[in-house]
Amino acid sequence: MEVKGTVHSVEKPYTCSVCGRGFCQSSGLSKHKRSHTGEKLWKCGDCGKGFNYPSDLETHRRSHTGERPFTCLQCGKGFTQSSDLLKHQRVHTGERPFTCSECGNRFTESSTLLKHQRVHTGERPFTCLECGKEFTTSSHLLRHQRVHTGERPFACCECEKRFTRSSALLRHQRVHKQLQ
Repeated sequence: MEVKGTVHSVEKPYTCSVCGRGFCQSSGLSKHKRSHTGEKLWKCGDCGKGFNYPSDLETHRRSHTGERPFTCLQCGKGFTQSSDLLKHQRVHTGERPFTCSECGNRFTESSTLLKHQRVHTGERPFTCLECGKEFTTSSHLLRHQRVHTGERPFACCECEKRFTRSSALLRHQRVHKQLQ
């Protein structure tokens, strides 16, 4: 059904054959299709990274310039995207708009809720290719993979001893503080 007198319409006759997402205009569908093909027309002049949309390139450029045009009026912290500012403002308001239907826990971000729900579903979508062990988050998988690679990215600045986890480094650093 079309809303008269506006540019936008409720009807979305152009549908993506890959994911089913609908669009009001064929140009919107054409741009969207690039997200499936991997075609990235807009390239960063500094690092060469490609983007599907010019707005994504503009946001990315801020990583090179340090520009943070969206500022929290309460604490002055700056952000590269307005959506990040909106999420941040929940720190000040205490708003937790995303609720788990299983246990009632509330979250500030939908992504955090989705990760939490894996507690209830038992889903472990991240699998180690070396040993087959499964994890609930990609960060837990990356941390586990250090078992196989031997990587120890956290170094003590006092004695240069290295650790696989930042928590182990912090625990170790207490030894130096006790000796002083």
